[in-house]
Amino acid sequence: MTIRVLVAEDQSAVRAGLVLILSSAPDIEVVGEAADGERAVALARELRPDLVLMDVQMPKLDGVSATAAVTGEQLADVLVLTTFDLDEYVFGALRAGASGFLLKNTDAKDLIEAVRTVARGEGLIAPAVTRRLIAEFAAAPRQVAPPRPAALDSLTRREGEVLSCLGRGLSNAEIAVRLDMAEATVKTHVSRLLGKLGLRSRVQAAVLAQELSL
Repeated sequence: MTIRVLVAEDQSAVRAGLVLILSSAPDIEVVGEAADGERAVALARELRPDLVLMDVQMPKLDGVSATAAVTGEQLADVLVLTTFDLDEYVFGALRAGASGFLLKNTDAKDLIEAVRTVARGEGLIAPAVTRRLIAEFAAAPRQVAPPRPAALDSLTRREGEVLSCLGRGLSNAEIAVRLDMAEATVKTHVSRLLGKLGLRSRVQAAVLAQELSL
């Protein structure tokens, strides 16, 4: 199956490089390019790609707001390009429903594999990156503690265990080993718990688990 990707990056040279790398993969097709957030959202609505590769810093509409629009309308999954010195943007993207995060200096092979991973329904790209982001996000001071969603009570025991594993930044394969179940079963549990909790991505589920110390 061909993975249709929209690349949103305001720096033309960087965008061209990303397009070149992704286009070299036989199973990836770059269907559109956007130099600002507003254009990214408009093209996502028009082209309905499988995935948007989204920079967090863009003119007209920043990557966080664009991510929220794309995921809110269920137009595509979003893979965010980031650096660690932009924590405020990254934390916003977590809230907005991004499916994963990737450092801008990621090599070509890992970029392609990240796109494939998100397309398979797996989030939490680059575990070392995302685990740190989730931990920092959960540890950030807040004026009000997050309320415990009533929907948590609707989760089965297994779904609760999977949610806890997501909070540790584990992949489906790692969860399958830890809980001694098939990877396909893990994917089913993840899908069901996201639906019950009204969450857009497994990253949001991971943040919730961290916030509530599950």
